[in-house]
Amino acid sequence: MQLGIRLHDTKKLPFEERIADVRELGFTCGHLALSKVIEEFPTDDGALTPGLAMYIRKVFAKNDVDIAVLGCYLNLANPNPEKLAAIQRRYMAHIRFASLLGCGVVGTETGAPNETYTPVPECHGGEALRVFIENLRPVVEYAEKMGVIVAIEPVFKHIVYDPARARQVLDEIGSPNLQVILDPVNLLDISNCGRQKEIVEEAIEVLGSDIAMVHLKDFQVREGGLVSVGAGLGEMDYTAVLRFIKERKPYMHVTLENTTPADSIQCRDHILGLYEKIR
Repeated sequence: MQLGIRLHDTKKLPFEERIADVRELGFTCGHLALSKVIEEFPTDDGALTPGLAMYIRKVFAKNDVDIAVLGCYLNLANPNPEKLAAIQRRYMAHIRFASLLGCGVVGTETGAPNETYTPVPECHGGEALRVFIENLRPVVEYAEKMGVIVAIEPVFKHIVYDPARARQVLDEIGSPNLQVILDPVNLLDISNCGRQKEIVEEAIEVLGSDIAMVHLKDFQVREGGLVSVGAGLGEMDYTAVLRFIKERKPYMHVTLENTTPADSIQCRDHILGLYEKIR
């Protein structure tokens, strides 16, 4: 696998220095959320020109770091028509930009049926899913035109909360340009974390052929809920997902999440050590 890191979890440095530092740490790819990583220049829709894309691409290439994910984690179930239109334009700007960056996927989570992106029970209802699919469809159609993969990331507290629901979205939209980011911890909640092995194995069975990349973090149980932490600092069993990567997904991009500059090397070494032991 090609192990990387979410770039806004790394040491806060000027953009070019940050990417060089990521390579020095031994990572070969990164999850890039433009506004969270770059402060030296604007990254609004109008700033995403071909020239800027080629500059960013050169910086990554110079350091031999892939852009595994261009993050655009906005709420495609926003019920406000004007805000939704702006969100869809933002996705399309990212997709256009990604076509010039040469990145792996444009990544997104799956929202909530309100303007504040607040998890509510209605997230798990049929109407929220219908709205999400309807609003995602034109984004995927644009991705098809630009030759870019959009990847949805199932999260228990959002609209696409389990493997079956993700499979439904993939099947209803029916596009090869729509795939999945698997983050095993995001499928868990205090109500089901005791079944983590079963849940991860189900995700691999139901979604395996459409999983484009993997996010890895860990979780701890605190005060009746789950708290995300760096890999190896909690209760996550990585056996199934690492075996899946090793056996079925050669050279897949895998990025660490919820690390800090103080523990990123520890988390990196933990995952690499486990990966090496899988036979």
